[in-house]
Amino acid sequence: MIPLMIDLSGRSVVIFGGGDVGARKAAFFCHEADVTVISRSFSSPFDNLPVQQSVADISRMTDDELGHAVSRAFLVVAATSDARLNNRIGERCREDGILFNNAEGAEGSVLIPSVVRGEHYLLAVSTGGQSPAVSRYIRELIETTCPDLDAMIALQARLRSELKKGEADQKHWSEILWNVIHDAEVWQALVVNPDTAWKLVAGRYLYG
Repeated sequence: MIPLMIDLSGRSVVIFGGGDVGARKAAFFCHEADVTVISRSFSSPFDNLPVQQSVADISRMTDDELGHAVSRAFLVVAATSDARLNNRIGERCREDGILFNNAEGAEGSVLIPSVVRGEHYLLAVSTGGQSPAVSRYIRELIETTCPDLDAMIALQARLRSELKKGEADQKHWSEILWNVIHDAEVWQALVVNPDTAWKLVAGRYLYG
């Protein structure tokens, strides 16, 4: 498998299973994709999720009914507690060429990573399903050790814009950007105030 960032705006995601696992999967997708969740019942977290709830006994669905349920889906997630049922859904998705994630059972074609998200960045961590705890540890490590990433990205964008105005040598301004990232005083200044950090960078790297 290889990591990709995919725009799911306007695309359909179908999730089988209305329990807590299904709710976590739905929460992951629902703010970008059009999510439909199919289940006999729905746990309380679904009360606050903008998803379409479709009531059905998945275990009694025929192959034709399964095919109809996933026919317009870009991605299908099997999140029931029955691995055999999840695998059956996955087989149908493979036959129809639909991307598939399996919460319990045979591995699907898609893994859902642990995500670290800021205003200006998005990082995904996965252990291939072998250790969700390690994925969570890495996510929390990034969150706690790099709390000012958003501020640094904004500063870098401003610095790149200024460098492009007057610096013809791309290699040189690439080195400047790299040096700023490794400048401990800049990181310390970002904690105090982004404007203070910018004055430091401008004086040291632009006009110094």
